[in-house]
Amino acid sequence: IRAISHRSACLRCPQNCRRIVVLGAPRVGKTSILRRFLRDGFEERYEPTSEDFHRKLYQIRGETYQIDILDASGERSFPAKRRLSILTGDIFLLVFSLDDRSSFEEVRALHAEIVAAKTALHRFKQKACVPTVVCANKVDLPSEQRAVSRTEVHRALGNGCALFETSAKDSVNLEQVFEALARRGGLPLETGPSQHRKVSIRSYQALRAARQAERGSTAAACDAPCGALFPLARRPSFGTDLRLVLGPKAGRKQSKALDKCQIQ
Repeated sequence: IRAISHRSACLRCPQNCRRIVVLGAPRVGKTSILRRFLRDGFEERYEPTSEDFHRKLYQIRGETYQIDILDASGERSFPAKRRLSILTGDIFLLVFSLDDRSSFEEVRALHAEIVAAKTALHRFKQKACVPTVVCANKVDLPSEQRAVSRTEVHRALGNGCALFETSAKDSVNLEQVFEALARRGGLPLETGPSQHRKVSIRSYQALRAARQAERGSTAAACDAPCGALFPLARRPSFGTDLRLVLGPKAGRKQSKALDKCQIQ
């Protein structure tokens, strides 16, 4: 995949739309962390991830925001697909389990791959600084089960990553994780699950229509922030993502809409 300029990439993606790419080994708690973010719940029983793409929509201080979340863990055996997911990501959430050293080694390799891909994409002379948050999950386990130390993680990943020891089960430090994702992605802190009112998609659409009618009014900007999970979200096709990376010249006959992340 050839490189494009950072400026061109930014021009094609609306300011208030971000894609979070989640990566990590199986059974480390990625789905549980995402469930906390999307629905603020926890499921004790482990089930392999079946849904890999989620979308959440927000109305915050009169502005519309969209966060797309891609769990790219299923692409572990497909390097080309994983690379494309990395190239189209804006923010990265890497998860490993404190009792599983191999999952930490996988996160270390993934972080290096992300930095290398973004550096090549933007043709930086130095390593790219990529917005990344790392969860050392399952901190609720007994200390004797730990296989990785915090010092070792910092040494391996450097200070460019925001590192949190978390428990998806007990909701330990997850608010800080969600706040770090927002700050590093240039999003309002109200995108955190405890910082906004949860509404149905129908209520969200009604609120958005009302606020568009009141655009510019003080009332619209002062309403309490709200967010809704978009129930029919589907991951963009690989062709669409590829055009997003390559730029409009890769598909001159295609509609311009395919090159953009359209906020719902």
